[in-house]
Amino acid sequence: MQNSFLMRTPSTLIFLALLAVFTIIVTALSEGLGLGLVSTSLVKTLGKTLCLGLVALSMDLVWGYAGILSLGHFAFFGMGGYMIGMWLMYERTRDIVVHSLADAPIPSTAQEISDAIGNQIFGVVGSAEFPLIWAFADSLFLQLLLVVLVPGVLALVFGWLAFRSRVAGVYLSILTQAMTLALSLYLFQNDSGLRGNNGLSGLQNLPGFSDVPQSLVSLWFLWGSALALGLGYLVAAWVVSGKFGSVLRGIRDNEARVRFLGYSVENYKLVLFTGTACMAGIAGALYYPQAGIINPAEIAPIASIYLAVWVAIGGRGRLYGAVIGAAFVSLLSSWFTGGRAPDIVLGSFALKWVDWWLIALGLSFVLVTLYAPKGIGGLFDLISNRTSPNRHGADLGPDAGALREQEANE
Repeated sequence: MQNSFLMRTPSTLIFLALLAVFTIIVTALSEGLGLGLVSTSLVKTLGKTLCLGLVALSMDLVWGYAGILSLGHFAFFGMGGYMIGMWLMYERTRDIVVHSLADAPIPSTAQEISDAIGNQIFGVVGSAEFPLIWAFADSLFLQLLLVVLVPGVLALVFGWLAFRSRVAGVYLSILTQAMTLALSLYLFQNDSGLRGNNGLSGLQNLPGFSDVPQSLVSLWFLWGSALALGLGYLVAAWVVSGKFGSVLRGIRDNEARVRFLGYSVENYKLVLFTGTACMAGIAGALYYPQAGIINPAEIAPIASIYLAVWVAIGGRGRLYGAVIGAAFVSLLSSWFTGGRAPDIVLGSFALKWVDWWLIALGLSFVLVTLYAPKGIGGLFDLISNRTSPNRHGADLGPDAGALREQEANE
C-alpha cells in the first residue's frame, strides 16, 4: 500500500499530519484538558467544521470526480443526525423520567415509564405514543447501524431509479433537489414521527455522562470528528487513486466513451452515490450532538446548495480543496452572520454583514466559477508549479495516432 498509494499521493500524508497537529493544538489550548485559551464553544465550532469537511469530501467525490452535481447530499447528512438524535433524546428523557419517578410510593412499571417517556418526547406535537420508526431508539448499536443504513438505503433506491433511467446532468440535479425538498417537507409534519418543526433537542447531553463537563465532552467529539475526517479522507484518496477513480474521471469527462469500453457506468455511479451518502450520514451523526439540536430546516435544499458552493470555492476535484472550502466558508459565515464583523458605513448607507453575507457568498461563487475554477485548491498548484502536461500531439494510446492533441484538449 505504501508504494502503490501513499507514495503516489503525498498530499494525503500531509493532510493527515496537519489534521493531527490541529487536533493536538486545539486540545492543548482547550478548557477541558489544556490551558483554557480556547473556549468550549469554539471547540464545538471547530468540531462541527471538521464534520462539514467530511460531508464536503463526500460531495467532492460525486461531483468533482464523477461529475454528478447532487443537490441532495445534505439530506443524507441530516438523516444521520436524526438517527443518532433519536437515541440521545430517548435515553436522556428516560434518565429524567426514571429519576423523577424514583421517589414515588409505588414503583412504576416498565409500561408506565415508557408512556411517560413518550409523553415527554411527543407531547409537544400532541401525542404520547412512540411511532414505529422509534422501535430501536433504546439501542445505541442499532441506531448507529441506522446512521449508515438509512442514508445508504435512501441513496441506493434513489440512485438505482435515476441511474438506471440514465438521468444525468441538470435533470439529475433537479431530481436530487426534489428528493431533498420532499423529505424536508415530510419531516415538517407533526405526524412524521420526528416531532415536526420542533425537531430533536438536547442532543449535547450524553446519557450516562451527566457529571462530565461540556468542556470535556466537546473534546471527545472533536477527536471523533477528526478521526472520522482522517479515515474518510484516507479512504477517498485510496478510491480515487486506483482503477475505480480512473473510471469515475472517465465518466465525468466522457460517459458515452466509458460505456462503449464496456464499463457498467450505472453500477459505478450507484456504488459511489451510496457510499458517499453513508459517509455524509456519519458526518451528520457527529455534527448534531455538537450542535445540540436538529430540525427539518437543516435538510432544506438550500443546505445542499451551500455544500456545492463550499466544494466549488475550495476546488472541485481536489479532496483537500473540498475540506478547505467547507472550513473556510463555514467559519467565515459564522463570523459574518454572528455579528462579529464590523459594519461598513458609507455616508448614509451602512453595509451590515448579517444582511449582506449571503449576497457576498453568492457573488464569490459566481466569480470563482468564472475566473478561478480550481478554487482555493488551485493556489497549491501555483505554489508547487503543478501544471497540465504539454502533449503537443504526441500519441496518447497504444496505437499510433491514438488520442492526438485535438482530441486530448476536448
